[in-house]
Amino acid sequence: MLQRNRCYVVAEIGINHNGNLKLATQLMDVAHAAGCDAVKFQKRTVDVVYTAEELARPRESQFGKTTGDLKRGLELDRAAYDHIDAYAKTLGIDWYGSPWDEASVDFLLRYDIPYLKIASASITDAQLLRYCAATGKPLMISTGMSDFALTRRVVDCISEAGGEIACLYHCTSTYPGVPEELNLRAIQTLQRAFSHIPIGYSGHEVGVPTSVMAATLGAVSIERHITLDRSMPGSDQAASLEPAGVERLVRDIRLWERARGDGVLRIYGSELPIRDKLRRLDTLTPGSDTPQQERIAPGIPAINLM
Repeated sequence: MLQRNRCYVVAEIGINHNGNLKLATQLMDVAHAAGCDAVKFQKRTVDVVYTAEELARPRESQFGKTTGDLKRGLELDRAAYDHIDAYAKTLGIDWYGSPWDEASVDFLLRYDIPYLKIASASITDAQLLRYCAATGKPLMISTGMSDFALTRRVVDCISEAGGEIACLYHCTSTYPGVPEELNLRAIQTLQRAFSHIPIGYSGHEVGVPTSVMAATLGAVSIERHITLDRSMPGSDQAASLEPAGVERLVRDIRLWERARGDGVLRIYGSELPIRDKLRRLDTLTPGSDTPQQERIAPGIPAINLM
């Protein structure tokens, strides 16, 4: 579960499983091996989310010749999610999903998941926001394609519906994102504006460093898409991290957590032998009982800094 003093790293599998349960479990293995805290999927009721015209549009894919063939082919069924749920328990990793419609909310709530995720594409759907808020599940909210005013309305809508926001993610919804549009300082803007809500970062950029930078700016959760190979078919693959990248992401975030300290200036015990070896004088330390003569080389006059 998410904590304020430890970054909650979420591996977004999304639809990168390409409708293949075996690939989905392989991606779960990648996330677990890298040390991620959670994996996330996406769930849609295709005929509700998309119009009939959109579904009939020509689009070549491994599933057929229309957009509808593709969208239906990408959806995992109940048996697949039963396996995902059981496998996540075996690995000891959290899993949850982004429902794009009310029926998908009900589908996901068949499982004992810790969160519901509201995707950036869904945050203007007030009906879906209220429906998710009414479940009582803590909500993870991405804010891509939004300015501050819209983000405020989203937060207010969920609050008025009695919902709990577990994390509000700064996000830029370009796949892949470019550094000039990541605007990482917006993390701090959100922290100041919504001090009662944990702020995270959902990234779609290529590479690892900028997501680690988001953690150093105080993001309590980092979410990144993952894949086995960025050249695989799929709209999200190019903005995803391959296994080595996922491992580096977690490694570097955990390094930051070890190195950030508490901000209190102190002398560490490991420094004492170096101090005694290298410092010529100790006349600034209050109450120092070290004879000054012991720190002055023969023939060199003492210089009093007090």
